[in-house]
Amino acid sequence: MAGRSDDDKTVKANSNLPMLKKRILSDENIPQSAVKRLRDNGAASTRPKLATDIAAKRSFENIRLKISSSPPAKRSLENVRPKVTSATVVGVPTKATGRKPVPAVVPATVSKTALSVVVSKKRPGWDLKGQVADMQEKVSVYKGKMHYLTELNRSLQEELELVKSHLKNSKAEAFNAHQQISAKDLEVKTLLAVQQDLNTELQKSKTELLNVKLDRDNFFNVCNTQKEDLDGLRATKQNLSNLLELKEGQIQVTEANLSQAMHELEQLRIQVADLKAETARQADELCAQEMQRRKLHNIIQELKGNIRVFCRVRPLIGVEKEKYEQIEHISFQDDRSIILYKVEESHTGRERKEAVKYHFDFDCVFQPTATQEIIFEELSLLVQSALDGYHVCIFAYGQTGSGKTYTMEGPDIVTLDTMGMIPRAVGQIFKRVDELKNKGWKYSFTASFIEIYNETIRDLLVSKPEKNVEYEIKRVSQTSEELYVTNLKYKTVTSEEEVHRLLQIARTNRSVAKTAINDRSSRSHSVFQLKIVGRHEDRDLNASSVLSLVDLAGSERLDKSLSTGERLREAQAINTSLSTLGLVITSISNKESHIPFRNSKLTYLLQNSLGGNSKTLMFVNISPCEENFSESLNSLRFASKVNECVIGTAHANRR
Repeated sequence: MAGRSDDDKTVKANSNLPMLKKRILSDENIPQSAVKRLRDNGAASTRPKLATDIAAKRSFENIRLKISSSPPAKRSLENVRPKVTSATVVGVPTKATGRKPVPAVVPATVSKTALSVVVSKKRPGWDLKGQVADMQEKVSVYKGKMHYLTELNRSLQEELELVKSHLKNSKAEAFNAHQQISAKDLEVKTLLAVQQDLNTELQKSKTELLNVKLDRDNFFNVCNTQKEDLDGLRATKQNLSNLLELKEGQIQVTEANLSQAMHELEQLRIQVADLKAETARQADELCAQEMQRRKLHNIIQELKGNIRVFCRVRPLIGVEKEKYEQIEHISFQDDRSIILYKVEESHTGRERKEAVKYHFDFDCVFQPTATQEIIFEELSLLVQSALDGYHVCIFAYGQTGSGKTYTMEGPDIVTLDTMGMIPRAVGQIFKRVDELKNKGWKYSFTASFIEIYNETIRDLLVSKPEKNVEYEIKRVSQTSEELYVTNLKYKTVTSEEEVHRLLQIARTNRSVAKTAINDRSSRSHSVFQLKIVGRHEDRDLNASSVLSLVDLAGSERLDKSLSTGERLREAQAINTSLSTLGLVITSISNKESHIPFRNSKLTYLLQNSLGGNSKTLMFVNISPCEENFSESLNSLRFASKVNECVIGTAHANRR
């Protein structure tokens, strides 16, 4: 036992393997990967060799070399002489001699040292170092056995000639011994793999232990921090307790104030309810007043006439001021009358007859000094009717160069003073809409701008019109009197500035040309229409109307304008459409059963604004030049005829 203890100490001292408690070495504790790897290696090493003499000799020679290279201390069996027993080796008699089998040599005794190693007490599972030492000792014993077998083989070789018949059995024994050694090698490799896995597991355990220590230190730090926080919270709790007592006192005061405030709130609620009732009453009264205002406004407009005529004489401009010092053939009695004078000579030229007077009365006559603002003041009441739900049509008539476009649109460079009727009307509408919003009215607007050139409709809001696009005037439905133009661009507008931009685009796209009378003559009728739709949600009231502002092409006498070719065809189309306009107004005034609206695209488009359910205003523009006396006289006669027409009572488009 003492010798074994010393051996254990020596093994422990020389081994680097860790000491594990209560770990039993068995097939279950050996990793399967290591077992598989060692089995693969063992299988390769334990393949049976060919049973030939050459293979057997090589095998015995390898065993001899291994035994001779082992340490001297582990070869204790080399000097032991084997004894021969009477055991019989199974074999086949040789063919050469026919002798009987020779008894095999078997060792009778084994040295005590080797026996002590073989029968040593089983070590506990955790003593891996001791187990490895035992396994090494066993390997030494097996090496001794192999030495013995080698010696036995050598002796058998000497007796080969005598015991040839036993060679097969000796080879079998040598092969079995080789398999046993391979099995032991497999065990050694398995133990080495187990040792490697245990080292890996030990390293993991050390790493885990280090992590646990770090976690413990962190935990202690967190505990210290939380302890400090707890002390701070306790101090905060004390402060909050003091603050709570203070707040409770304040709450009591606040509750008293709240009770008083609730009482005052109740009084305010009663006042608010009274104010709401008063507001509702005032809203009803305001709505009633608005409706009454619309009614009275319409009565005033009807008393003035649903078709009215304003006359405007433009001032002298440019070279006209040098040619005429003053306007002698036109005089004004008041703001409703205009007189034209014409001095005729005798046929011989020697006598001058008395001047012929042509007297005309209109709703309003504007002298050359009248500004755009003064003219719009008379026009603004009619624009208000459009917001009230009545169709309104305002058009300028007169010879070319009489100032129609200036009156309706203004000059090329527009200022606040020179702004025409169209932009002023739009500005008034949007300004008035902002006021009506406070009364519960909401409005939407849709604008369009076209020209009628040679009885063909063109869209002035399209800079580059597409080819083969036809514009036709049609009804929205069979049950509706509302008209629309196919393929026309209808633009929704929400501000005055948007409309001004549309007017600028239309001015650029309109057709103009030079004639003998006017260097820049409008060769088409331009029609700006603004559809107005209003709704009062609270009263469930709806109102819709169309404001049409028309700048007619200039009427002219063909013999004076000297138009030819394309200009001639334009002049003929203009005069025809203007004649149709006069015929339509006369037919409406005479209440004829058939009104020729379809004779002209202009009258067909404006039929809802020229009929009895609309309000119409005609501007007749007069040139101040005496050389245009005949054209001015014809324009005034046409305007006078229109002024005598009565188209009946208009009705608002309200539901």
